Amino acid sequence: MKNAVGREIPEVLLNGGKEVYQGRNHMDGTYLQKVGPKTRRYEKARETKVVESIAAALKQCGAESGMTFSFHHHLRDGDYVANMVMKAAVEELGLTDMTIAATSLGSAHDLIADYIEEGKVTGIQTSGIRGRIGEVVSAGKLKAPAIIRSHGGRPRAIEAGEVHIDIAFIAAPTSDCMGNCRGIGGKSDCGSMGYAMSDAEYADHVVVVTDHLVDFPNYPASVKAIDVDAVVVVDSIGDPKKIASAAAKITKDPRNLKMAEDVAKVVAATPYFKDGFSFQTGVGGPSLAANLFIEKFMDERDIRMGWAIGGICGPMVDMLKRGKVGKIIDVQDFDLEAVNSIHRTPNHFEMSASQYANPANKGAFVNQLDFVVLAALEIDTDFNVNVLTGSDGVLRGAPGGHPDTAAGSKCCIIVTPLIRGRMATVCEHVVTVTTPGDCVDVLVTDYGIAVNPLRQDLIACLDEAHVPHVPIETLKEKAYSLVGRPDDLQWEDQVVAVLEARDGTILDVVRKIKPYSAAD
Repeated sequence: MKNAVGREIPEVLLNGGKEVYQGRNHMDGTYLQKVGPKTRRYEKARETKVVESIAAALKQCGAESGMTFSFHHHLRDGDYVANMVMKAAVEELGLTDMTIAATSLGSAHDLIADYIEEGKVTGIQTSGIRGRIGEVVSAGKLKAPAIIRSHGGRPRAIEAGEVHIDIAFIAAPTSDCMGNCRGIGGKSDCGSMGYAMSDAEYADHVVVVTDHLVDFPNYPASVKAIDVDAVVVVDSIGDPKKIASAAAKITKDPRNLKMAEDVAKVVAATPYFKDGFSFQTGVGGPSLAANLFIEKFMDERDIRMGWAIGGICGPMVDMLKRGKVGKIIDVQDFDLEAVNSIHRTPNHFEMSASQYANPANKGAFVNQLDFVVLAALEIDTDFNVNVLTGSDGVLRGAPGGHPDTAAGSKCCIIVTPLIRGRMATVCEHVVTVTTPGDCVDVLVTDYGIAVNPLRQDLIACLDEAHVPHVPIETLKEKAYSLVGRPDDLQWEDQVVAVLEARDGTILDVVRKIKPYSAAD
């Protein structure tokens, strides 16, 4: 069955009530019943929940083969906890047939790829999937197709009972003996712990893993003791220096700076650019640099940003400290400047992933956004965006909050170079649709700007402001003239990953790539 973005979805995936993607507003007004998270009654007061090891915590929580364990990725490529837990589960308890429900998985979790190949881990549910895990899943070595959800789609699925977490493991920079934990105050600070909050609230059991035990009560807590079953103290939960990636730095490349300046011109041309406007930027060099140029327009018009959300980086924190933005509401920190700011800088607040982007709640912050500036691996002539699969079809990215902010904001701007190496970024059809084109408004490249024809109002605004733009087909043809039209990828029938839209409908699937043959 074809969905609203023209992708063929196998009928077998629609068994059990699943639907195909039907547009950005398909779920509007639909009532969804939340599941009731389990609670455990303790008749006797306990002095401590600290246990001697991860294996002991697993046993206390009744860990068995076939269970689902969840993890969060606030330490990003510096995370140690997921590997420690899975190693204890496999090598000390002998568990098999496990599902990992993580907010994101990357190169820090390459060990888990071994367990997939050995058949110990048979299910993956995540937003990000990179490194060896992406390679082995793409090769069809996972027993069941991986399920890929956005940062808003994940808490929606948890709260609706579509994802049942048996044991949630919370990597916590600080915790007290009862499990009140925070993202700051230790040697492995990660800042916001917003992705862990829904897991802790809805999981059957919760284990806090920390490398810095502090006095009770550790407040204000990101995850509260009322949801925690056990606390494990380890030597190190991770390396916070690996929170930041190379992408999370402002670009100095003249080409990228030109794109960033064009983004600011588009923003300034819209009616939403006024005192108190709201904003989020992605973590690409041009996206971050857009802050600098937008600030110049703010100064010219004597306005300030009302609030910003996201994944937060140092440049936005700097704007907060200088009074250019009123509040930052933060679900994840992308560099150490942001980590060191949250809970310390006035008006820098923490929020959960559900508050941030869950489309099924009654007040997601993304739905109040005026602007979001995002990157892309590919964008096609229908404005569909791919941030998940590489040009070779291998899983090596993450929808993250991309689809959520694009759908919720008044103006979604994609900024990307026209080509990368020998690959066209603007193309006929993206490899995988991760953000539907009906949620994307403007494309800014180093060769020109294109506006989605669905947004005739924005076209009129850019014309009035004398901001030049061209049809996206013009950019596609320019890209192909520079690097050539790529050959179509060859797929096998096996579905290795299912990409859910943020409302839970099926947006796209990723199939196993056919092995390359010299005869081909």
